[in-house]
Amino acid sequence: MVKYSDVQFGYHGTFIDGERKLSVVSQVFSPWHDFTGLATYATERYVDVGQPTSLSHPQLLAEGEITPGITCDEYISRRKRLLELLPEKSLAIIASAPVKMMTDVVPYPFRQDADYLYITGSSQPGGVAVLSEECGLCMFMPDPDPHDVVWQGQVAGVEAALDFFKAEKAFPLSKMHKILPEMIGRASRLFHNIKTALPSYMELEAFRGASLNNKVKDLSRYTHEMRWIKSPSELKLMRESASIACQSLLQTMLLSRTFPEESKLSAKVEYDCKMRGAQRMAFNPVVGGGANGSVIHYSRNDQKVRAGELVLMDVGCEFHGYLSDLTRTWPPCGSFSSAQEILYSLILETNKECVKLCKPGVSIQQIHNYSVQMLRRGLKEIGILKDETSYSYHELNPTSIGHYLGMDVHDSAMISNDRPLQPEFLTVLYDYS
Repeated sequence: MVKYSDVQFGYHGTFIDGERKLSVVSQVFSPWHDFTGLATYATERYVDVGQPTSLSHPQLLAEGEITPGITCDEYISRRKRLLELLPEKSLAIIASAPVKMMTDVVPYPFRQDADYLYITGSSQPGGVAVLSEECGLCMFMPDPDPHDVVWQGQVAGVEAALDFFKAEKAFPLSKMHKILPEMIGRASRLFHNIKTALPSYMELEAFRGASLNNKVKDLSRYTHEMRWIKSPSELKLMRESASIACQSLLQTMLLSRTFPEESKLSAKVEYDCKMRGAQRMAFNPVVGGGANGSVIHYSRNDQKVRAGELVLMDVGCEFHGYLSDLTRTWPPCGSFSSAQEILYSLILETNKECVKLCKPGVSIQQIHNYSVQMLRRGLKEIGILKDETSYSYHELNPTSIGHYLGMDVHDSAMISNDRPLQPEFLTVLYDYS
């Protein structure tokens, strides 16, 4: 039996009768050498592609899924659908989201660009995806860096792009400047994701030439069109995300009487969301007590809710790439004042009537306009507005009744709120069989 003291700086495990019983990466550091060895020992061997797979995380992914709940076939179908929507001989370039740094060596938590994730299934930074009828999906992957692997863990490379993400072609990112110009030269139209555009391809002479000839357009017009209608698997993830947020908010409401501080309520809802399976919050929770509840995107969350005040919470979470977003207002003390109850009842009744309007053929804008009519009329009746046409209504409520939701909080932003809603069964428009 070899003791830990016999091993220099850090095997995570023990030696029993000369047999290594290790299940994690084990590193040996020596005072004479910066790095003398790196070995991996595991009872089950699988290829680490830098994100969960059905082999590494069977509790999250079923066999055949690239991301939890979304199969490989669905990703392939999305790519085919995008190519059908694009003009003939088009080339689409979609870059992953950049890593944003908090300090010199500390990054902010990374969140993938929705379009890149929607097309590739990769939740990692550093990649560039190219899509065309000629080559299918071609992925340029970050070049392997031993230093980064030691500090940040394994990341997907060329092999993962081909074997796991099912790209038709894949190359190291360092070769993009040689390969991509030829692909651009053969295309009649060029599309890219403007929000995540990278100098690494925008500064290529071929790209700049296409831009000068007005051949470069924003890809979002097409990806947002696709993302507007959700597949059954997407709807399932969205419902789970909403369920997690609702349950967490209910638990937070129960706590609010005992701990009526904005910061503690914010911490509570985030804790409960993550304990229920959410990977992160959809946005920084808005927890506004009293007058703070009237600040649309209030984010300080540093005030105590005084006795008799209401607290407003606008919150949502992310569940495997899909978001929820809900707002509730309640009295932490346990009961409304008479004035609060009258106003709350008006808003609740407006909410119920607007939910009834959520049917195929009706647009978000129409539902919003109806809510304005109801609230104007109600606010006049209770004496808050002098007349129903008063412009001061917009000072009381400058927001819209809702927005599209999905992989982004304001999903498919290129789609107008005037577009009629579609029935849920039309999600079979995308054939994933």
